[in-house]
Amino acid sequence: MSSIRSRKDRDGIVIGYQAQVQRKGYPPQTKTFRSKADAQSWATIIEAEMERGVWRDRAESESTTLDEALTRYANEIIPTKKTPRQEGNIVRQWRARPVARMFMAAIRGRDIAEVMRDMVEVEEKSPNTIRLHLALLSHLFSVARTDWGMEALTNPVELVRKPRLPRGRDRRLVGDEEERLLAACQAMNPELANIVTVAIETAMRQGEIMGLTRDKVNLAQRSVTLEYTKNGEKRIVPLSVKATQIFRDMPRNLDGRAWTYTCEGMRASYNKALKHANIKGMTFHDLRHEATSRLFEKGLNPMQVAAITGHKNMQMLKRYTHLKVEDLVKLIG
Repeated sequence: MSSIRSRKDRDGIVIGYQAQVQRKGYPPQTKTFRSKADAQSWATIIEAEMERGVWRDRAESESTTLDEALTRYANEIIPTKKTPRQEGNIVRQWRARPVARMFMAAIRGRDIAEVMRDMVEVEEKSPNTIRLHLALLSHLFSVARTDWGMEALTNPVELVRKPRLPRGRDRRLVGDEEERLLAACQAMNPELANIVTVAIETAMRQGEIMGLTRDKVNLAQRSVTLEYTKNGEKRIVPLSVKATQIFRDMPRNLDGRAWTYTCEGMRASYNKALKHANIKGMTFHDLRHEATSRLFEKGLNPMQVAAITGHKNMQMLKRYTHLKVEDLVKLIG
C-alpha cells in the first residue's frame, strides 16, 4: 500500500509531499515531490510495477550523477581497455559538459541529442569521433545496469540517431609519393622510414605496429605475432622480404620494444614528414589501405587477405579493394 504525507518547514508551511510504498517482498520505497499530484502518480506507478513483478530499484540511479558514474568508470573500467588514454580523454570531455550534473535516471535521449548538436556545431567533431563518444557513454550505462545495481536504468544513447559516417576513404599513394614520403621520413629519422615501410608491407594498424615487441618477431618464419588486435583475436602476420630485412637490421632496445618512438611521437613526426614531402591527405591509416589493396593486386583472394589484415567482416574488407585500373585490365586480358 502507499501513503502520502506533507512535508513542512519550521513555520508550518507545506514545502513538499513524501510518497511511501510498502509491499510484502519489496523494500520500502520513499520519495519526496513538490506537488501532491506528482507524489501520487509516482506511488501508483511503483505499486503497479510491484503488482506485475517488473519493479526494479531506482534509488541508485536516482542518486548518482553522470559525473560520479564517469569517475567510477574511469577508475574501474578504463584501465582494462586497450586504449585507456583515448578513453580517459573522452571521459574528461563528458565530465565537463552540463549533462554530467544530471542524475543517471533523469538523462533522456533528448539530452544526449543536445550534446550531439554541440559536438557538431561548437566542438566541430567528426561523425566518427561523435560515435566514439556515444559508444563510451552507452557502455557506461550498460555497466551501470549490469554491475552497479542500476537495473531499472534506461540507456538514452539507444534512443538517439547516430551520425552517419562518411564513405570509406580510398586515398592511395600515387606517382612518386611513396619515394618522396620515405625520403622525408629517412631525413627526419631512419626509424620513422622503417615504420612507414612496415605499414605499407604488412597492412598492420598503427597501434599494432607501435605496440610490437622484438619477441613477437620470428625472423626464421618471417612472421609477426599480434597477441592483442582490434577485433580481440590473435593474428600472425607474414612478412615480406623487405619487412623482414628491416626487423633483422634494427638495433635491439633494452625494454624489448621494437621502436623507440611512442605512438604520439611517431604520429607527429609522420605528419611533419608529409609536409616536407608536400603530400596532402595521406593519413597513417591510409597506408593500411594502400597495403591491403596491394595484396589484392598481387592476386590474393579475400580470405587470404583477411587472414593477413585481420578484417572479420568481408563487407568492411570490400572498401579496401580499390584496385588500379591498369592491373584489372591485365587480369581480364
